[in-house]
Amino acid sequence: MKLRFTPVMALFGFAFLYGPIVSLIIFSFNKSKLVTVWGGWSTKWYAELFANEQIMAAAWLSLKIGVISASVATVLGTMMAMVLVRFKKVRGRGLMGGMITGPLVMPDVIIGLSLLLLFVAMQSLIGWPAGRGLTTILIAHITFNMAFVTVVVQSRLSDMDDSIEEAALDLGASPTRVFFDITLPMITPALISGWLLAFTLSLDDLVISSFVSGPGATTLPMVIFSKVRLGVSPDINALASLIVLAVSVGIVISALLMRKKQK
Repeated sequence: MKLRFTPVMALFGFAFLYGPIVSLIIFSFNKSKLVTVWGGWSTKWYAELFANEQIMAAAWLSLKIGVISASVATVLGTMMAMVLVRFKKVRGRGLMGGMITGPLVMPDVIIGLSLLLLFVAMQSLIGWPAGRGLTTILIAHITFNMAFVTVVVQSRLSDMDDSIEEAALDLGASPTRVFFDITLPMITPALISGWLLAFTLSLDDLVISSFVSGPGATTLPMVIFSKVRLGVSPDINALASLIVLAVSVGIVISALLMRKKQK
């Protein structure tokens, strides 16, 4: 009885998770303007999507912010993880660790509001940043993404065998060469994971971006949210379907690479 119960529950679980996604993809090919009424198969909403300059501009802006913020956050997060793991006698190390975990558990509303107040105060004191836009969104995304990257890289550094680096130092290698020739290749999977996590969080963020953005800097989640409030349009289903396709292709490629590496 137990053996039969487990597959049934797994089937219900997957249906609950992926059923809405499948229905969204199907209705992206709906010919009707009403997303709840099936009017036949058509791909016209994909053409409408690519002709929508607002959505295309927001998508390009979100991709640019995601790539830049994830890259900068990966560098800063790796540096912070190195300090927390390798320099255990640094004064204030415990406080630094606590401050890193703060953005992980703090509500996005609090982070967005605090960053908005900070940017307003900085503008009144030093004149920078001049208004809210791309710069403020990048700073905000780097701020909370760095915390996630630090946790990922820190866990990898904590599990590493220090004797390999010590042996390289004993053989005469400089600390810089040890880092680039030994440490960096060993933590590369964690760096990739941290970058992908940061990119996903940046691409998905709505609350914080809404606080720190301004005219002319509207991200894709903000555009989708504004459209959904007035009613879901079929071109949004097409956009979501393309995002699901891109994520699925990425997952398949990563799985194939991992299988090839294992063999």
